[in-house]
Amino acid sequence: MTPEEFRNISNSIPTQPGIYKYFDADEKIIYIGKAKNLRKRVSSYFTKTLTSYKTHELVKRIIRIEFTIVDTEQDAFLLENTLIKEFQPRYNINLKDDKSYPYIVIKKEPFPRIFLTRQKINDGSEYLGPYTSSRKIQELLELARQTIRLRNCTLNLTEKNIRNGKFKVCLEYHLGNCKGPCEGYQTETEYLEELNQLKNILKGNMAPVIRHLKEEMKEYATELAFEKAEIIKKKIEFLENYQSRSLVVNAKTGDLDVFSILKDKNIAYVNFLMVRNGTIIQTHTSKVETSLEETLEEILSFSIARLRNTFNSDAKEFIVPFEIDFPQSDILIKVPKAGDRKKLLELSEKNVQYFIDEIKNKERLKLNIKSESNFDLLRLVQQKLQLPALPIHIECFDNSNFQGSYPVSAMVSFKNGIPSKKDYRHFNVKTIEGINDFGTMKEAVFRRYKRLKEEEQSFPQLVIIDGGKGQLSAAQEAINELGLQGKMTLVGLAKNIEEIFFTGDTESLKLPLNSPELKFIRSIRDEVHRFGITFHRKKRSKGTFKNELETINGIGESTVNLLLKEFKSIKKVKEASQDDLEKVVGKSKAKMIIHYFAQ
Repeated sequence: MTPEEFRNISNSIPTQPGIYKYFDADEKIIYIGKAKNLRKRVSSYFTKTLTSYKTHELVKRIIRIEFTIVDTEQDAFLLENTLIKEFQPRYNINLKDDKSYPYIVIKKEPFPRIFLTRQKINDGSEYLGPYTSSRKIQELLELARQTIRLRNCTLNLTEKNIRNGKFKVCLEYHLGNCKGPCEGYQTETEYLEELNQLKNILKGNMAPVIRHLKEEMKEYATELAFEKAEIIKKKIEFLENYQSRSLVVNAKTGDLDVFSILKDKNIAYVNFLMVRNGTIIQTHTSKVETSLEETLEEILSFSIARLRNTFNSDAKEFIVPFEIDFPQSDILIKVPKAGDRKKLLELSEKNVQYFIDEIKNKERLKLNIKSESNFDLLRLVQQKLQLPALPIHIECFDNSNFQGSYPVSAMVSFKNGIPSKKDYRHFNVKTIEGINDFGTMKEAVFRRYKRLKEEEQSFPQLVIIDGGKGQLSAAQEAINELGLQGKMTLVGLAKNIEEIFFTGDTESLKLPLNSPELKFIRSIRDEVHRFGITFHRKKRSKGTFKNELETINGIGESTVNLLLKEFKSIKKVKEASQDDLEKVVGKSKAKMIIHYFAQ
């Protein structure tokens, strides 16, 4: 849209608060923004001199503008966030945070169970979180289990089931970890009181839990139940120790959210600390991609709204490093100069700097490995195996079968010393009948390099065959039949004593067991094992392989299931006597099975 075209519609743009959507020629939303005054804000894109290349590109692509009027600037702010999250326009800020965070669910059922989940279902259950750290959430659950006695069974504890005596207490009751609601030793009202204490722990609010436990300890002491009182005392000490470890500032600080931001080129990093009762219960750093040279204030304001929504924060106070325009009247925004809040802000800033440093260190490490370590290792392999060329491209083959049946082959590819997973291949055996390890290897190698030859692709410098002389000879036959002698070096890696065979050599090469070159070659062999076994397992789970028992004439699926349920494996069915088989499937079918395996 040109400035002239915009002037024709400018008077029709409302002056109220709201959001605006820019559409391109494909009717796709490319930008969503908010404004206190829509006409004034949108006009700025067409009447001012644009210094940003990206903003200039955005304006060039605008074909149509759509508006939504709202009552307040706060409503516009919230609506903008919602729509950006839904449509993810190309030129808007993009909070790169697509993880699935875990929740603690309190199941809607009699005597509710507590467990961890990543799937939030609209089933009436209560979900606490989400939590940014699985380790932290496990620590919280363990803390709760150490102090609060709730069931961890899956029994259906309806009033009728309990009244009819359907259940008996388990070991957890005798260990003192559960109060036995299954036999009616604990009422649901008492159980829900325990549940409220657990919620306090998960929210970092230890004081009422400790107070509740102290009252319980006094009751036991009054009843002269000193052993039980001592157990409660240890739980109190456990909670107090945890609280002292977790406390960062004065507990009187209350509930607040702390945010800090650092920007590196077009990427901003925002750290979020969720503080409840002086305890940091959540910490998270987000990566934010910017498109139109937005200010730090705009990025931080956007990120705060998104992070609070993601982690269900209801704190009424923010701590931020500078003043921001956050149009929510019930929120107190502070830029601290000293005291506990300043310490929390500095801690948040340390976290965001650490996050950036870690990213850079990882990138540097990957670069170093690719440019130095891997090539040094490849040169070492070339030297030890006396290869004519540096093995920039290595491929490795392995055969796999299941209980002596259903052979398949797998191949992995390494380029520049690291896995090139897009080049991995599986081979279903087509030309070989039965179990023939040598024939299977020959077929896989033949098919692989016949394809590369036909497509005029480059060949690997080194091919590793998982197996001894027999498998290596079979692979070499395939290469010879294709006329590719001298195009690559083939070696066999024996499975047991880790010795390397070359075609035609009578003696093997034994590299030192702890040498880096042998460790590297073994890692390639281990990767092809993993890849082949995974493929084999998937095929079996999908029912691609037909069970050998089903090939017996007169034996159907139901009979096979009976046999495997009783004998556990095909091997044990083979070894079973006719009498044992008759007990499971009857005389006639037992004879069929005995006759089949006797052939």
